[in-house]
Amino acid sequence: MARYLWKVSYTVEGAKGLIAEGGSSRKATIQKLIKAQGGKLISFDFALGDDDAYLIAEVPSVVDVAAVSIAVAAAGGARVRTVELLTAAQMDEAAAKNVSYRPPGA
Repeated sequence: MARYLWKVSYTVEGAKGLIAEGGSSRKATIQKLIKAQGGKLISFDFALGDDDAYLIAEVPSVVDVAAVSIAVAAAGGARVRTVELLTAAQMDEAAAKNVSYRPPGA
């Protein structure tokens, strides 16, 4: 399974829900959502700054990731940005590939 990072920013309504239900409730809800897609929540951390939370999950396919992202966006409580993560072994494989590239002006 591939790993994905979700960067979450709560809307006003989402922040109100977080105040009402607490952080542990949000984590449990997301854990259930990802498990229902056949995935596993690796980490769920709240943050201060541009993003309100960071989640890392293993999910079977990019279609499952899109389904989760669409469901969260449609609910209106948060804006989500998704990043696919690569393992060190995957980066080794990418670095070993012979890619022909010419930079501009060269």
